Amino acid sequence: MTDSIAAPAAATDKRVPFRHIFLTGGSGYVGRNLIRHFVAPGIALTALVRCDASAEIVRALGAVPFRGDFFDAGLANGMAGCDALVHAAADTDHGPATERQRRVNEDGTQAVLQAARAAGISKVIHLSTESVLATGRPVVNVDETMPLPRKPAGGYSRSKAAAELIALAANGPDFPVVVLRPRFVWGRDDTTALPTLLEAVRSGKFAWISGGTYLTSTTHVANLCHAVELALLRGRGGEVYFISDGEPVAFRAMVMALIEAKGHAAPEKTVPRFVVRAVAAIGDLMANVSGGRIIPPLTLQAYATSAVEVTFDIGKARRELGYAPVISREEGLTELRADRH
Repeated sequence: MTDSIAAPAAATDKRVPFRHIFLTGGSGYVGRNLIRHFVAPGIALTALVRCDASAEIVRALGAVPFRGDFFDAGLANGMAGCDALVHAAADTDHGPATERQRRVNEDGTQAVLQAARAAGISKVIHLSTESVLATGRPVVNVDETMPLPRKPAGGYSRSKAAAELIALAANGPDFPVVVLRPRFVWGRDDTTALPTLLEAVRSGKFAWISGGTYLTSTTHVANLCHAVELALLRGRGGEVYFISDGEPVAFRAMVMALIEAKGHAAPEKTVPRFVVRAVAAIGDLMANVSGGRIIPPLTLQAYATSAVEVTFDIGKARRELGYAPVISREEGLTELRADRH
């Protein structure tokens, strides 16, 4: 597998005022790609890591690891000399809500932002998610004016929405904070969603929900990296921007393409949406009644992510950031086909 990635023209834009970035979540899927993206044109990058294995990953990619966690008293010292923060770390579990997830996503965001302010960071990019709007009902071609729901789908949506509010509340004239909301991040080097999907296919547990014909927005990881760069350059503090590959695509068509790109046959099995919705509701009930001791096979959080239409308008990012996808879906799929190990 090559470490090359389609580099946007802006990657070498000398107007980018940030020469040293501090990154959380550097050893994760998005974080690894952000390191590649920014190190390539010569931008220094320090990444927060919690273990030796993570330190080796970010070091091999060209970043400097800083050992610690969100709540270390010395975190601001680790950010010393950095002029920007990209907060990409999060607990993304789509199972029942946990106190750990709340602490990581909410308290962790608060702690990282406090450290950044103390360190003199001059701009923050907070990576959020379209799941802050998830309730289990379709989300159709929405924009950033859509309010956060009163009853989110689950712990992930609830804690990431709270993290967004914490980030936006920290914004100020001398500390601009910009929020990006990607959806369905995919592409090369995926060690999260794609391996899980392929395992479900191999085990025979995968099925299309009501045929999978509903639409979805998607975000190739190279497009997300490009958006982060543009947000550093042009993003307005206190603003939220949806980021995607452009026009939505049928969920089945996209997932089938991912499966086939990795050399597997797409399954044909389908289940009615109402059955899946009922299983998710029962799963949430079991988890709540048992106080989290029972781990259900499906939650409303997971259902809301994959069983209904989720699409949005990226017009604001186009207008204000000058954003446009730098890699098409077909180009991204070609990249995946070239790497089938």
